[in-house]
Amino acid sequence: MEDLVDVLCPWCGLGNHRLDQAVQRFEHGEQIEVVHRSFQLDPSRPSGTTLTTRQMLAKKYGMNDAQAEAGARQIEALAEQDGLAPYIVLDNTIGNTGLAHEFLAYASTQGKHAEAWRHMFRAYFGQARPIFDVDALLDLAGELGLDRDSTRQALQEHRFRQQVEDDARHAQRLGASGVPFTVVDGRYAISGAQDTGTLLRLLEQAWDETHQPVSLTEDATGACGPDGCALSVDHPARA
Repeated sequence: MEDLVDVLCPWCGLGNHRLDQAVQRFEHGEQIEVVHRSFQLDPSRPSGTTLTTRQMLAKKYGMNDAQAEAGARQIEALAEQDGLAPYIVLDNTIGNTGLAHEFLAYASTQGKHAEAWRHMFRAYFGQARPIFDVDALLDLAGELGLDRDSTRQALQEHRFRQQVEDDARHAQRLGASGVPFTVVDGRYAISGAQDTGTLLRLLEQAWDETHQPVSLTEDATGACGPDGCALSVDHPARA
């Protein structure tokens, strides 16, 4: 199973949690391997600079505080329902995620793939911690039991930049235009932060009907794309 995500996308953090829950509930869950692949929503964002989520929403989309609050609280409320609290969407920082994805690729080579992704989401959305520079990522490395010096060298030499770029090209081949985007068995695809029950049914159908592809499901209220994290057309934030 492949899960295409960006660490800045709040729907991805929620979707990752729901996917974990679905795999745990799946009868054959011990035989499921979830491979997270990097999908940078805005790789052109300047490195070394950050701004608050509020500032980004105002600058890029012209949202005032009330509109930003409405959109963020929608996601935060859904996360709380799923047992993710706190889940900080609005009072957070935005930056280029390239180095964070390189760190995740490195951690995967050290046997920390799933653990690193979960820890990254918890640090960013659960604690509003910065994840955009070497020092911040070295703190995460220490918490994961990774060697700080080896991690620093891998990041400073950008050993895994090519892998991150390869993941982006792989996403294009799969037809992904936003995240989260989940593919099962190379044929079954679903888009958006679907609820745990939907993901569980997908796993069950993929297991039982391997020769009958599932149609791509779009969820405009639970996905992030290059233009942001979508809300329903009648959501207060659209007003």
